[in-house]
Amino acid sequence: MPSSLSKCEIVIAVGGGIAAYKVAALTSSLVQEDARVTAVLTKNARRFVGAATFAALTGRPVATRSFDPARYPLGAHIELAQTADLIVVAPATADILAKAASGLADDLLSTLLLCAECPVLMAPAMNAAMWKKPAVQRNISQLTDDGVTIIPPEEGWLSCRQTGAGRMAEPATIAAAIRATLDRQ
Repeated sequence: MPSSLSKCEIVIAVGGGIAAYKVAALTSSLVQEDARVTAVLTKNARRFVGAATFAALTGRPVATRSFDPARYPLGAHIELAQTADLIVVAPATADILAKAASGLADDLLSTLLLCAECPVLMAPAMNAAMWKKPAVQRNISQLTDDGVTIIPPEEGWLSCRQTGAGRMAEPATIAAAIRATLDRQ
């Protein structure tokens, strides 16, 4: 029986946080369910994970820059937005949340989000102190009001060697949210 993800075009946008390593497992599971996945890696994401990992997992080139006329003559942000059935941002750092909530467009991911007409899911990940900040919570509220689905972070051990809220949801939880969103379309 075909998966609900079969032939769906999913953009996985990887933010610059330690939880980026979990997104490789998520990407692999989506591809195994016959989804067509394109990875977008921010500059800071590439400090945690390599483009080669996502190219191997998806079988597609990884988008890393706004201007790449040989691959995306109309602009990667436009072409990826036009073909995507869903955009998933994981980990969604405080920086990404702030940019998206305010409509800032100064890199590939932020311009892609402004061009998107498909559903957008974001899985925040950050230090517990950051997660609690009123500014971050205002950004979450604004994004929710704008129609973005937030996959809440979990409580647990954080890379800062503390326990608290801010741990990115597990890949299986994010995959379930992806399936639910695409099933509704």
